Amino acid sequence: MSASTQPSTLPVEAAFRISPLIRYTLFGLLVSLVLPLPFLQVKLGSPVPLWVTLAGIAAGCVALAAALSQRVLTDGQGVAVRYARWVPGFVGRSWQMAWEEVREIRSAPTSQGGRVHYLVNGRGDRYLLPMRIAGFARFLRILEARTGLDTSRVKPLAQPWMYLALLVCVVLMFGADLFILAAAFAGSP
Repeated sequence: MSASTQPSTLPVEAAFRISPLIRYTLFGLLVSLVLPLPFLQVKLGSPVPLWVTLAGIAAGCVALAAALSQRVLTDGQGVAVRYARWVPGFVGRSWQMAWEEVREIRSAPTSQGGRVHYLVNGRGDRYLLPMRIAGFARFLRILEARTGLDTSRVKPLAQPWMYLALLVCVVLMFGADLFILAAAFAGSP
């Protein structure tokens, strides 16, 4: 009996979301980058209306929330990547593939020296393997059990320590933001 037809002891009905470490770090980065802007804009009397800046910040937050709403669903039939219902298709492309359609995992290098992985079906269509999800190792075990493919070479694109380092930088940036705002408003009437 092949691994793809063998009954699995792993639960296949599962939902995986973007890792909280990644989600909150990226939101923190966005907020730390834009936090001082409206305050400094008012303090310095910028000719750009405040509502334009606030609308831009809000649009950035909504776009990031849309991108980070990705979730991966597995069940007895296959795997699917979905985004929140309100997310337009150009922000995130949803897809699904039956387990029996998955023929291989194909890897490709990134410009930063990492590797991304694609699930490939019999027609040669490639679907990006979501690697920033919480429970990625569990997802790979389900994928391997249901398809019989070797996933031992599949590694996450970014290791958790990278996001922890970014989180430390975000905290330092928040400190710099507070310093900048305190300096800008010190001695203000």
